[in-house]
Amino acid sequence: MGKKSKNQPRESKEIFESPEAIADKISKTEEFVARNKNIVLTILGIIVVSVAGFFAYRSYINGQNELAQSELFQAVYYFEMDSLDKALNGDGNNFGLLDIARDYSWTKAGNLANFYIGVSYLKKVEFENAIEYLGKFNSDDLVIQARAFSLIGDAYMELGNYYDALDYYNQAIDYKPNKYFTPQYLIKAAVAYEKLNDFESAKKCYKTIVDEYYDSDQFTEARKQEARLKGLAS
Repeated sequence: MGKKSKNQPRESKEIFESPEAIADKISKTEEFVARNKNIVLTILGIIVVSVAGFFAYRSYINGQNELAQSELFQAVYYFEMDSLDKALNGDGNNFGLLDIARDYSWTKAGNLANFYIGVSYLKKVEFENAIEYLGKFNSDDLVIQARAFSLIGDAYMELGNYYDALDYYNQAIDYKPNKYFTPQYLIKAAVAYEKLNDFESAKKCYKTIVDEYYDSDQFTEARKQEARLKGLAS
C-alpha cells in the first residue's frame, strides 16, 4: 500500500463528532429544558415580545413619518407662496410648521420642519427664533446642513454678533466642502472678519476661493476683494 498523501484529510472522527456524542448532547439539552421549563419559556416569551415590539414600533414610526410628510406638504406650499404666518401656524384645517415640529419631532418631517421654521423667522426678521429652530435641525445631507449653519451665521450677523456668525460660517465651510456652495460661505466669513477688522483672515478666505475654487461663480469677486485687501495693507 502506498504512503498517505500529506494533504489527505485526517480521520473523520477528528473533524466530525460521533453520532453517539451528538445524541448525548441532545439528551442533556432535553434534560436541562425539562428541569428548567419555566425559565426557558420565560426567555422565549421575552424574545418573542421584544421582536414583535420592535416591528410594531417600526411600523408605527413609518406611519407617523408618512402622516407628518403629508402635513408638511401643505405647510411648505404656504412657505413657498411666502404666506409665512400660515406656513408657521397652519390655516385652521392643516397643521403649520410649528405644529409639525412639535408633534412629530422624532420624524424626518418634524426635523425638516425646523429648517423651514428657521428660514421663515429669518424672513420675518425674528433672528433669535431663527437661530433656535435652525439649531434644532440636523441632517447628513450634502447641501442643507451646511446651509443651516450658514443661515444661523446670517442671523448672528444681523444681530451684530460677528464672532458667533464666524463660528457658524466656518462650520458651513468645513461641512463636506464643494465648489458649488463652500465659496459662498467663504465670502460670508470674509465679510464677518472684516467687520472685526481682521483683514488678514478675510484675505485668506478670498485666497482660498482663488486657489481652490477657481471654477466657482465666486472666483472673480474673490480675486477682486483679495486685491483690494492687499491694497489696504500696502
